[in-house]
Amino acid sequence: MKKRVFTCALLLSMCMSAFSDTLKNVSVFLPEKEKATGRAVVICPGGGYTHLAVEHEGTDWAPFFNERGIAVAVVAYTMPAGNKDLPIADAENAIRYLRENAVELNINPDDIGIMGSSAGGHLASTVATHATKETRPNFQILFYPVITMDPTYTHIGSHNNLLGENPGEEMEIMYSSEKQVTADTPRAVIFYSDDDNVVPPFNGVNYYKALHEAKVPASLFIYPSGGHGWGSRTNFTYNSQMLSDLDAWLKSF
Repeated sequence: MKKRVFTCALLLSMCMSAFSDTLKNVSVFLPEKEKATGRAVVICPGGGYTHLAVEHEGTDWAPFFNERGIAVAVVAYTMPAGNKDLPIADAENAIRYLRENAVELNINPDDIGIMGSSAGGHLASTVATHATKETRPNFQILFYPVITMDPTYTHIGSHNNLLGENPGEEMEIMYSSEKQVTADTPRAVIFYSDDDNVVPPFNGVNYYKALHEAKVPASLFIYPSGGHGWGSRTNFTYNSQMLSDLDAWLKSF
């Protein structure tokens, strides 16, 4: 993996142009050339919009995807700190960069997904539901995502850190992904544990319902236990099942 990271860093330094400053916060991991399928995923780690769980919700996922021929770009996005547009811009710029440099990176520009965990899941679903065609992902992978900004069942820390304590109902609706789904929203897979008391699984249930009603292909997995924040950690009781479910979903399209 270290050799691949070095190779990716060298490749990135060679093909960066207008986005060189923007993408200093992106780490790219490419699969071996003979394994590459052209698919890529931009990963947004969680952290409540105050910090980033970069490893188990970010870079630790690279081997799983690279082994399946999928390129990975982990975004160390900017914390909002009063400006909700900052993390969104970082995630969209990563997608834009991959598309504009698809040939050099051996990536199919029409097969780039976005993945996020917890608050990173909110960021991922926000990009999926708000972005224009230029930066809209082709699929989304969401782990125990914050979806809604409805104060009655959001993760209030993510809500406050992104929008402030009193953003008003109009702003809360705008950044509630379940209320922003259209027929153009990309297909999704959503994962939770039933006993998650940090981000209520109804965040994902309502998002799935909205996707289903818009006739967007979607899958929802809720495991019996595990709480919140397990990411790629192998001590999550259902880690093997989750990886199998994710692998099968990735092969379904």
